[in-house]
Amino acid sequence: MERSALVEVHRKGQDRSPDSGRELERLAESAGAIVVERLEQQLENFHPAFLVGRGKLEEIREKVRELDLVIFNRDLSPVQYRNLEDFLGVKVVDRTGLILDIFAQRARTREGKIQVEAAQLAYLLPRLSGKGKTLSRLGGGIGTRGPGETKLEVDRQRVRKRIAHLERELEKITRHREVQRRGRVSRALPTFALVGYTNTGKSTLLNRLGKAQVETADRLFCTLDPTIRRVWLADGLGAAVIDTVGLIQGIPHSLVAAFRATFEEVREALGLIVVLDASNSRAGVQAETVFRVMEEVEIGRKATIMVLNKCDLVENPLELSRLSQGFDPPVVCLSALTGEGMEDLKAEMRKIVESARVGE
Repeated sequence: MERSALVEVHRKGQDRSPDSGRELERLAESAGAIVVERLEQQLENFHPAFLVGRGKLEEIREKVRELDLVIFNRDLSPVQYRNLEDFLGVKVVDRTGLILDIFAQRARTREGKIQVEAAQLAYLLPRLSGKGKTLSRLGGGIGTRGPGETKLEVDRQRVRKRIAHLERELEKITRHREVQRRGRVSRALPTFALVGYTNTGKSTLLNRLGKAQVETADRLFCTLDPTIRRVWLADGLGAAVIDTVGLIQGIPHSLVAAFRATFEEVREALGLIVVLDASNSRAGVQAETVFRVMEEVEIGRKATIMVLNKCDLVENPLELSRLSQGFDPPVVCLSALTGEGMEDLKAEMRKIVESARVGE
């Protein structure tokens, strides 16, 4: 595992999430890093060449002499990226590069690998210099788990050709998914999409609803590839439930674009099940992130069930009540781990299905 330093840079006067440092640390740990040092700076304006000020830059270099990696909480421009690596003498990764690295580790299916590779190449393209100092390191370690077919001699033109090829493959995936959706429609099988912030328990909820066996763990982006399971809501009434990739604040635009085939499933679903971690103090902020991404990928208004998961971990019932009041009904409090509240969720899903049938 790589020994790393985390560097948080913020603008003065702007609200800063008290959990932002912890989230960056969890991202680093999910990628396989050991966090050894933490540094922070507030600036009126970010330095165009190094992001941080000169004094802080010297401090960082002194702190990371024996480390393998420096992780920044903000995205770096290609110029900042190159300057920081040259000055610090260690590998540098920004927030987008870190998230892409985690996705590269998690992708299991052909579809997931294609989506991640397309996003990685779109991220790497403006960072290439000549034959690509960046690409020369691909293959191992955080921030360097690049596409397997990319070699040192790859240049911008070949990267663009590869991106074009991957986009064509993604179009095929989109068409294949459309055929699958038409099959579900022909069988009159309504579909619900599970959406939510990463690590809120969506996969555990799918396992509980549809007797699936999706991998679950207390780590960010544990599940990457979409999974569809049939769920029985009542005698003779079923639905398909789709688990989607977890979201996060500042999710890279390249990832949103690459996962358009997955988000198409959400767009065509009858209803959304938005899963929140009720035990997280920033559940409301995480909900805002989910709805912002849904708007970005042009998900229209849909019947929505707000699920407050992990309610068994909330000691004060007033906290659940306060959180519930922040959303339009229906709101369901449950625990996907224990099964508490699952019948309430199914009842709300039945209402949406029956309402849609009445409107047909």
